[in-house]
Amino acid sequence: MTRDEIATAAADLLEAERTRTQIGLLSKRHPGMTLDDAYAIQTAQMAQSLAAGREIIGWKIGLTSKVMQEALKIDTPDSGVLYDDMLFPNGGTVPAGRFIQPRIEAEIAFVMKAPLGGDVTREDVLAATDYVTPSLEILDTRILRADPETGRARVITDTVSDNAANAGLVLGDTRSAPDAVDLRWTGAILRKDGEVVATGLGAAVLDDPVMGLVWLARRMHEYGQRIEAGQVVLSGSFIAPVECPPGTSITADFGPFGQVAISFE
Repeated sequence: MTRDEIATAAADLLEAERTRTQIGLLSKRHPGMTLDDAYAIQTAQMAQSLAAGREIIGWKIGLTSKVMQEALKIDTPDSGVLYDDMLFPNGGTVPAGRFIQPRIEAEIAFVMKAPLGGDVTREDVLAATDYVTPSLEILDTRILRADPETGRARVITDTVSDNAANAGLVLGDTRSAPDAVDLRWTGAILRKDGEVVATGLGAAVLDDPVMGLVWLARRMHEYGQRIEAGQVVLSGSFIAPVECPPGTSITADFGPFGQVAISFE
């Protein structure tokens, strides 16, 4: 894709976010677009968002489970940016009309105490992490999930361009040292309107949520970026996305690890 095409796609996505109106598949508009193109579109949005006064508070990792990778016929996770206006309080309420088609995922969040970048190891991630905590990621899509004319579903280049479908996050109140908890066996029971709709374990995330941050640090290094001290990293969901129409109440019980909740007007 050309520089102008990348800039136009980024502007279209930001306008879709502002107006809550979805655009068509970028993969259809640009059939030859690559993952590098998609991350360039994401980076162009980042520049415009920072210029508009938003602040980066962290990063999200997606498509970490084998089920989701096989569904999209990919073999790599993806990542997106977390901005300050995406953070909702634990137990809070999302205002009506804030998102287009919100969905929820349960994840383990890492809060960093030191920068992390380059060819890091699992031990580097643990050393750079201040604490881990339960979290919910709110997904939304500024790109149609499927093309209305052909029925063709969006692909990973669409998702990455659309900030990895990220829209919001909720962090729990409990804090645990990353090496004091077996994160592979840390999971959640997720309830929607009081009914259990999903369960999962951290091992669904690349067999170890810590390895999600290893992947992210290495990927970001390829694009001249790094994870900074104080930032939050959502390590990837261990459940399938849960639809959250207006009036939905979500609670994720992580047992001794903590709880986290959000409601939608």
